[in-house]
Amino acid sequence: MTPSLPVTTLSPLTDTGHTTGERLPVLLIVDDQSANIQTLYRAFSQDHQVLMALNARAALEVCEKQAPDLILLDIMMPDIDGYALCETLKADALTRDIPVIFVTAQNDEAAETRGLEAGAVDFISKPINPAIVRARVKTHLTLKAQSDLLRRWVYVDGLTGVANRRHFDERLTQEWSRAMRQGTTLSVVLLDVDHFKRYNDRYGHLSGDQCLRTIGQSLQQNARRPADLVARYGGEEFACILPDTDLDGAMHCARQLGEAICALALPHAEAGGTQVVTVSLGVCSTRPSAGRGDASDLLQTADQQLYAAKAQGRDRACGQLLD
Repeated sequence: MTPSLPVTTLSPLTDTGHTTGERLPVLLIVDDQSANIQTLYRAFSQDHQVLMALNARAALEVCEKQAPDLILLDIMMPDIDGYALCETLKADALTRDIPVIFVTAQNDEAAETRGLEAGAVDFISKPINPAIVRARVKTHLTLKAQSDLLRRWVYVDGLTGVANRRHFDERLTQEWSRAMRQGTTLSVVLLDVDHFKRYNDRYGHLSGDQCLRTIGQSLQQNARRPADLVARYGGEEFACILPDTDLDGAMHCARQLGEAICALALPHAEAGGTQVVTVSLGVCSTRPSAGRGDASDLLQTADQQLYAAKAQGRDRACGQLLD
């Protein structure tokens, strides 16, 4: 039986007939008529995760929390219509790559043209033929998967497999804007491998590369939240973006990352007392607001704290709240 619809914003409706752990494509249906949502839900619930929103504002809230793989969008809605919502999604770096298909009772050429100009990838008129809608959605999900793969290649560090500096810079700008909109705290962690030149001199550059790969994997495994980003910042430096995280939380995360790397027990005879590879970490947290600097200030302060950690003996984290 199809689940009943929520009375307000969204509800994830998940299929239970699939192997645990298998990732289903995530669809967001945006329509102010529950009957239309039910029709589309029945068409996709067996092999997709279906989210729903009854208006544009709720749809934006869904995208903030969990970016869908594709959006099925009605045009005629109260307050903000589908055209305006599509334009808003395409103007935001965090949502512009989500394909939008208009599913609407309007079937004239002018409406279709306007929808495509707003950024939609397809236009389907009601009443829908479920088989045709499924086929079109499958096509656009395939195209998106290919585009996502290309973007991952562009944004992944070739040595360590974590995000690269380009990805880090773009994501930090996006998260700064998001935190400013939502009034939340944003934190960054800069991390540097202690005495890495000595490591390379002692064990060779091939071993140094393997050391960096191992550290990158450890960071990736221990930055557990989906919204957190681990990146190779350059050389033996890594960086983490921690959205919606205050200084206490960021310091706790930094210490956990440092302890996890120390626990790897990678031999480092030139490291001094520890005899294993360790890292120093600099942390900075702030609540972005208009007229109070930008993301570069956050990074600069974290960098200063990284140098403070090294000056205090390495293998530790230092942090500062940026007012």
